[in-house]
Amino acid sequence: MKPRRINLALQGGGAHGAFTWGVLDHLLNEPKIEIAAISGTSAGALNGAALKAGMVSGGRQAARENLDWLWAQMGAVKDSRFAQWMGQGLPGFEHFTQMLGPFSPQSMAEAVGRIFSPYDFGPFYTNPLQDIAARFSYDQICHSEGPALFIAATNVRSGKIRVFSNEDISAQAILASACLPNLFQAVEITDPTTGKTDAYWDGGYAGNPALFPLFDSALPNDIVIVNINPLERGTLPRSAQDIQNRINEISFNSSLFRELRAIQFVKDLLAHGQVKPGAMKDVYIHMVADDELMNRLNATTKMMAGPALLAELKQAGQDTAEAFLSAHMGDINKRGSVDLRAMFA
Repeated sequence: MKPRRINLALQGGGAHGAFTWGVLDHLLNEPKIEIAAISGTSAGALNGAALKAGMVSGGRQAARENLDWLWAQMGAVKDSRFAQWMGQGLPGFEHFTQMLGPFSPQSMAEAVGRIFSPYDFGPFYTNPLQDIAARFSYDQICHSEGPALFIAATNVRSGKIRVFSNEDISAQAILASACLPNLFQAVEITDPTTGKTDAYWDGGYAGNPALFPLFDSALPNDIVIVNINPLERGTLPRSAQDIQNRINEISFNSSLFRELRAIQFVKDLLAHGQVKPGAMKDVYIHMVADDELMNRLNATTKMMAGPALLAELKQAGQDTAEAFLSAHMGDINKRGSVDLRAMFA
């Protein structure tokens, strides 16, 4: 039996991208699934690049090992030791984040960001992801073999999305996709064809993740979205930190909602015979998410990539991917498993 081909759409969300690490680890260990293409933003771009490089160099096992390497590096990014030390004495990270409250590095960074710009640090400025992005093998990432890879960033001047693919993908493109403007200086990239230089911020503002690159007719119909930002929260945010956190979630989910609504619009046109079959692609949408876990976490843990938290998120991703495949393997390549009409009702 041939494996079922899917496209992956990987959201960004800082250290919460370790959940996606777990999802990918499980999918790579499932021979019935073949990953045809990946669209990633921010942490999703890092995950996608690690997976692609591994697949090209040595197949599924090498991809899993490359993802393990990536997140070992992410856990070593400075400022994570505090999270690790605190986490060892607490029964769960939800208690940890509640206790930190306004004293978390995330909250302090936001407060500093309202007064100081990343450009105020002059020669002392560094991007903590620079060393990690520079160590990827771009010959493998840009190779024609393996899954197609698309990385989204937001053009600062135009506000438009730019999707990097093929030989356009570089360390700078990955850094651009993960560039939060209050924390990092905009990443400037020069187009080798035109010589024009543009500045980019995090891709989540314009596409988190971008789905439209996956509409190519050569790719399968199925798009599996790995959600990091919860689509819904059951409680009203009341603290300043929780309010800002939810504002960010809504902002970073808005582009995804727009694309999903457009997909449902096309489905309605096809269903009512207003568009000829084959004229537009009938996309099957699936989602892998653990909103219960993500509702317990918040922006604090996105900034604090302690090994204990990363291991917890990876395990959650593995468990969620296993549950998804158990419930929906039969849907893949046949139909979507998300009721988009109900989502927008």
